[in-house]
Amino acid sequence: MFTPRRALFLGAAAIATTASRKVWAQAAPSGPHTLPALPYAANANEAAIDTMTMEIHHQRHHGAQVAALNNALRDQAEFAALPLDELLQNLSRVPQAIRTAVRNNAGGHANHSMFWEIMGGQGGTPSGEVAEAINRDLGGFDQFRTNFNAAGMGVFGSGWAFVTVTNSGQLAIAQRPGQDNPIMDGLRVLMGNDVWEHAYYLRYQNRRADYLNAWWNVLNWNKINERYAAARAGTLRI
Repeated sequence: MFTPRRALFLGAAAIATTASRKVWAQAAPSGPHTLPALPYAANANEAAIDTMTMEIHHQRHHGAQVAALNNALRDQAEFAALPLDELLQNLSRVPQAIRTAVRNNAGGHANHSMFWEIMGGQGGTPSGEVAEAINRDLGGFDQFRTNFNAAGMGVFGSGWAFVTVTNSGQLAIAQRPGQDNPIMDGLRVLMGNDVWEHAYYLRYQNRRADYLNAWWNVLNWNKINERYAAARAGTLRI
């Protein structure tokens, strides 16, 4: 229901979004990591995610993580030179004073970069090698969808539900808290859904289950098949 209170909230959010874009553009420290552009218009995922959420999530949340990661690495030439996946694999070597900042923001950068890539589609059911792998490893699409949504609902507080993939193509469902990423544990991510409240709260409020169900309507299975092929070829990075 579009109430006066909600209208006031959305109006304030729009003003804050405009202001924060200007501040972020002025203040974001330069560095080795950059915010990737969305590969589609911000309204492309309206079947599941509203335009304002996409803009705030991409520009403010992901953008702030990229800026914070560059700031943390500002005087760390060795680690600033590492590709993002190798940085996540070597967190134990990162100086303790910046390790938490690097973990949170590098993880968030990897998670969100993957997240934007696999959406912008029409949903439906998978085909090709991904469909075969889902049937083999995850009990078929219907069972996979049920179990994946349960993983998303089972994240306490903020975190992610993922499908991990090995170099041999084997799939598994995984959860991670905060902005942790399976790369930190030597795995690769085929796909994943963000269950932080900022990913869905403008439209769904506390109805995370509704968001999880709607999200399947905007998946791009062609991109997910490309990621699967890259994983098997050993070229999938994040």
